Amino acid sequence: MTVRQLLILRHAKSSWDDSALADFDRPLAPRGLKTAPLMGRELARRGWLPDLALVSPALRARDTWRLVAEELSGHTPAQFAEELYEAAAGVILARVRQAKATNLLVIGHNPGLQQFALRLAGAGSDETVFKKIEAKFPTAALARFTLDGDWANLDFGGARLTHCLRPKDLG
Repeated sequence: MTVRQLLILRHAKSSWDDSALADFDRPLAPRGLKTAPLMGRELARRGWLPDLALVSPALRARDTWRLVAEELSGHTPAQFAEELYEAAAGVILARVRQAKATNLLVIGHNPGLQQFALRLAGAGSDETVFKKIEAKFPTAALARFTLDGDWANLDFGGARLTHCLRPKDLG
């Protein structure tokens, strides 16, 4: 049985400077431009390299992916999935179930990503990590899960939450 890895990354900090922009079109703020590559370097350092990235098509999520991807060795394909924009936990689960990868990265938005992470955590999850995500899942935060079996069979409570990394944890 294949052990799969699911990485859930909230987009990096976005800018609210231009009130005329639609939410979908908000770019990254200066802090986001720093933290996205930081998270990418940490993924590479730990060897948590995705085979596929599922990314919300919102500008801030696409830019987060671009900056993360620049730090990863090799070329990771990305799919920009309309349904991930401001998606609820159930929608994210449905999209993950369709994945064709061993190591999957999902980049999206709160509150859906945080709820997805909390609902996905099942037996064998790290309780301290769970409480960290429950308290706050800030911009550019990353949750890591492992699971046995196929994505198609994944359900809430069906993965082991192992890590939560936030930019401030990395210095």
